[in-house]
Amino acid sequence: MVGNVIRGIGETPIMPLGISYIEDFAKSENSPLYIGILETGKITGPLVGVLLGSFCARTYVDTGSVNTVNEIWRGNVGIIRMYHFILISAPLLAAICKQFITIYRHLPKRSRDDLTITPTDTRWVGAWWIGFLICAGMNILTSIPFFFFPKTLPKEGLEDIADGPKNDNEEKHREEDKEEKQKCGVTKDFLPFMKSLICNPIYMLFILTSVLQFTSFINIATFKPKYVEQQFGKSNAEAIFLMGLYNLIPICIGYLVGGYTMKKFKITVRKAAYIAFFLFLAEYPVSLCNFLMTCDNFPVAGLTTSYEGVQPPLDVENMVLADCNTRCSCLTKTWDPVCGDNGLAYMSACLAGCEKSVGTGINMVFQNCSCIGSSGNSSAVLGLCNKGRDCDNRMQYFLIISLICSVIYSLEAMPGFMVFLRCIKPEEKSLGVGFHAFCTRILAGIPAPIYIGALLDRTCLHWETLKCGEPGACRMYDINSFRRVYLGMSAALKASSFLPAFFILILVRKLQLPEEINSSESKPAEMKLTEKEGECMEVHRSPEVDNDGELKTKL
Repeated sequence: MVGNVIRGIGETPIMPLGISYIEDFAKSENSPLYIGILETGKITGPLVGVLLGSFCARTYVDTGSVNTVNEIWRGNVGIIRMYHFILISAPLLAAICKQFITIYRHLPKRSRDDLTITPTDTRWVGAWWIGFLICAGMNILTSIPFFFFPKTLPKEGLEDIADGPKNDNEEKHREEDKEEKQKCGVTKDFLPFMKSLICNPIYMLFILTSVLQFTSFINIATFKPKYVEQQFGKSNAEAIFLMGLYNLIPICIGYLVGGYTMKKFKITVRKAAYIAFFLFLAEYPVSLCNFLMTCDNFPVAGLTTSYEGVQPPLDVENMVLADCNTRCSCLTKTWDPVCGDNGLAYMSACLAGCEKSVGTGINMVFQNCSCIGSSGNSSAVLGLCNKGRDCDNRMQYFLIISLICSVIYSLEAMPGFMVFLRCIKPEEKSLGVGFHAFCTRILAGIPAPIYIGALLDRTCLHWETLKCGEPGACRMYDINSFRRVYLGMSAALKASSFLPAFFILILVRKLQLPEEINSSESKPAEMKLTEKEGECMEVHRSPEVDNDGELKTKL
């Protein structure tokens, strides 16, 4: 928590005030492209982060106390591909990761135990601490260039103004105005600016829309790895990697395309509002298709099905024990699943009625399991059973739909954000952007994972009990209920944001925006110079001017 507070303080001058900085010093037609590049940078960081996170999730948290190299790292094609992807995209991170692996492999082996779980197991905990070490070093390196920024930047288009001597009186007035503003400080302008922002209907409706959409986005981003893990039977590391591949990369491309399109065609605020709204409408029905990409629950005897594998799910306490395992005195609250050769999983080898085991580590095989089959040669292996090829195909469709939604979302984001920026007066822009970021984080970023996570916990089928008797983590969810809560909440939040977005569209059509009101007062320097040149031409053509002295006086 302390680390996040410090990071938030350092983030504030860059985001959101950096957006206002760009909007103030760039040409109006260039700022969408610049902000698009900035937003792309915001997504590129998480993209590299999820790749690093996927690497960390593949490495067991207790690197020095368990033997995982031989069983998990060697011969694992998925992690090799992931490592090569990191090697191509981020050489520095890859070098650091390689150094960690080298150190890890040279740790003393005498204190290690054989690990009996794989990354697909719900009890697996990745080496989360490696990411903090690497990112801390990267943050220090990237902070250095900010020390070389100038105090002020000239606005684009004002660099080539006439090179003649400046008027001393004008320069003196500028210095006096600057000193007066510094004396007034923030206290004088804060309350009037806040009142003006609150009375701005487009601004307040945009905040409401942003809170609803950001809540939906937080829900999708936070719990998507858990959803892919439970719905399609993938490991957490693989789910994180797929999220970066199918969500973050398309968003990066969409931000750049959206910003460049607005610059290229010089799209006005009203056109941008229409584009954002109709893209928003197009994304919604596509996202609803995810409800069709479903898989069944893991077939776990005594939990999601009967020991015969034919009955519908019943109450857990009435199904955990059966005639085949009552003499084994099994613990019913433990979670150490095994997959029988009949395609049915059991919460533990004891509940499967297994009498002996051969092998060590993740290669352990249990034999003579009475609950799996009546014959004496029935066996089981560690872990849950695979969901099958049909579920893998549905996951591919789910990822394709997510990719399409990510592209549409990123294309609509830039026009919508430019409507937001242009509806604020120039002197209120920094405060407006900051207050918008404050509202989205306070009303969406903080509470959304809490109450949505609580709703998802209600879909849990089996809570593990720790050795001390305290409740542990959820090991198995009712995937149908999980899907309804996860996708249903996102769909409901998006649908509720349509109304304020529609009102914004109406107001943009009817109201005169502040940039249009102040356009006559804040014309670009080139336009003002052109007007003065026109006045000079008129003066030159005037019959009243008889000599060069009068002409110079007029000028």
